[in-house]
Amino acid sequence: MRAAVITALTGPDGVEVHERPEPAFEPDQVLVDVEYAGVTFPDVLYTRGEYQRRPEVPFTPGWEVSGVVRADAAGFRAGEPVAAMPMTGGFAETVAVDGHMVFPLPDGVPFDEAAALPLNYLTMHFALIRRAQLKKGETVLVHGAGGGIGTAACQLAAAYGARVVAVVSTAAKGEVARAAGAHDVVPAPGFRDEVRRLTDGRGVDVVVDPVGGDRFTDSVRSLAREGRLLVLGFTGREIPTVRVNRLLLTNTSVMGVASAEYWADDPGYAGQQWRDLVPLLRSGAISPPIGPVFALDDAAAAIRELDERRAAGRVLIRMR
Repeated sequence: MRAAVITALTGPDGVEVHERPEPAFEPDQVLVDVEYAGVTFPDVLYTRGEYQRRPEVPFTPGWEVSGVVRADAAGFRAGEPVAAMPMTGGFAETVAVDGHMVFPLPDGVPFDEAAALPLNYLTMHFALIRRAQLKKGETVLVHGAGGGIGTAACQLAAAYGARVVAVVSTAAKGEVARAAGAHDVVPAPGFRDEVRRLTDGRGVDVVVDPVGGDRFTDSVRSLAREGRLLVLGFTGREIPTVRVNRLLLTNTSVMGVASAEYWADDPGYAGQQWRDLVPLLRSGAISPPIGPVFALDDAAAAIRELDERRAAGRVLIRMR
């Protein structure tokens, strides 16, 4: 089979397409013939050895895929369309995935959208529902709202009855965020003042922050009393710190969102989440916006698109 392989930890330029043996798989795994793979920020980190898990080079990245089950296994039937989350190995024509990370597709969900669902939507479900305990009528501020995790946050928060304020870096990304359900769109520079204006000085109940960096302090200051800031990552390349006296004075919280670690501790949880999302998929309340789609031969360029923060909507790799 053909696969994109990280051959050196030098960024996207270290990714090459090679012929590789088909994966060996265990009885509790499912062999999936891949149609599309979603490109995620952890894949970018993999190319530099910056993710917390560091597989030995050479290896194939790829967190999430869609495709067809090759043979009966782990409760799935041959020919069944699925989405899956292998975490590594997805940028290949075939991948073996633990059965609890394979998810049946509702009728009518196309393979391109399916490949863009698992990581971001399950992560945001975990963030908003389990960690923040989002309530209908609350206000959610979403950083990086034109990207994959941001659009998932906008759609899910809106689906659960929240008002969504999207923070974006370009007008094009603002259009993507608004199409994903954002009620208000504000530019990243000066977002704190815009939040104050939009909420009549009250602030927001929840901040979704996959960016970190120099936005973090103003995000904390944008919280209403008893507000919650969700830390999902650091695409801004800087890990911020917080002055905890601010949390004390306003009864606010900063919460880590480590979904992959939670799934490792509770392997059945991702499946429960998927079942919660299926009615939203069927109704159209959630539907990932698709951005540029690359051929497998251009996998390095697909990763670079995300690395250089050009993408509006989900970046995909088409395998077949």
